[in-house]
Amino acid sequence: MKYDLIIIGMGISGISAAIYAKHSGLNVLLIEKNTPGGLLNKINTINNYPGYSKISGPDLSLELFKSINDLNIPYKIAEVESISIKNDNKIISTNIGEFESKYVIVATGRNNKKLGLSNEEKLLGRGISTCALCDGNLYKDKDIALVGGGNSAIEEAIYLSNIANKIYLIHRRSSFTAEKSLVEELLKKKNIEIFYDSNITEIIEDNNQVKEVVINNDKHLVVDALFKYIGFEPNNSIFKNIDISLENGYIVVDNHYETNVKGIYAVGDCIKKNIYQLITAANDGAVASISIIKKMEKNK
Repeated sequence: MKYDLIIIGMGISGISAAIYAKHSGLNVLLIEKNTPGGLLNKINTINNYPGYSKISGPDLSLELFKSINDLNIPYKIAEVESISIKNDNKIISTNIGEFESKYVIVATGRNNKKLGLSNEEKLLGRGISTCALCDGNLYKDKDIALVGGGNSAIEEAIYLSNIANKIYLIHRRSSFTAEKSLVEELLKKKNIEIFYDSNITEIIEDNNQVKEVVINNDKHLVVDALFKYIGFEPNNSIFKNIDISLENGYIVVDNHYETNVKGIYAVGDCIKKNIYQLITAANDGAVASISIIKKMEKNK
C-alpha cells in the first residue's frame, strides 16, 4: 500500500508529526521497532512538560499512544532496514516487508553510548542497565554503581538512592554538568559516594553477572549492578542506501526539517540541533508535518 507519509519512530516527535498529518487528512503510517514512546519508557519522572506537573515516562508514552489509537492512525511494529528512492517515491524496507510513500519523516532518536569494554554487551541485562525505572527494584538494598554526570545520571542516582543500599557514582570530570538544583539534591543523599575524575576500565564478572567495576585501573568496587548514563549517539543506520548529510552522526536539516534529500525529513533526537528536550521534539514533529502539508497543497 502506498502512503502520503511514513513516519519512522514512535517517540514524542514521531507521534506529534503523525497527529498533525492525520488532522490534515494525510494517509499516514507509523513504524516503530520497539515500544511506542521510545526512550520515554526509560525515564522515571518528567516535570518539565506542559500540562503535567509530574508524570512518569511510561505514563506519558501511554498518553501519546492513546492519541494514536483515538485518531485511528495505523502503525506497524517493524524494524526499518533501509530507505531507497524509486521514481521520486521512498521505499521503506523492513523485516516484515516494504512500504512506499511520497514523503518520509525520520524520528529514530538516539541510543545509549557504550563504555567500550569487552564484556559490556554480554552483561547487558545481567547487571548492566540503562533504565533505573525498569531495573532498579531488582537491586533493592544492594550496592550498585552508576556512571555519568548529566541530568539523566543525577536524576536516576537520586531515584536509585531510595532503593539501593549504596551507590557509587562515577564521573569522568571534576564537576557535574547537571542542573544545579539536581546536584544539590544529590549531595544530600547519605548513601551516594562520588568518584570524580574517574573512568571505568574493567567490569569483572562472575557466572555471567556483574561482580565488580574497576575505576582508573586500580580501585575495585564490589557491586551487583552498573547503571550507564553517559550520553547518546544518533540512530541513523538506515541511510546506507542514500547520501543523507550528517554531522557527527546527526542528520542535518533545514528550517522546515527537510534533509538534503528531497521528500525526506528528520525530527527529534536524531537531528543536529542545540536543544534536546521533549518539548522541542514535539515541536520538530509538528513543524515537519505542517511543512509537508503546505508543500503538498502547493504542488496540487
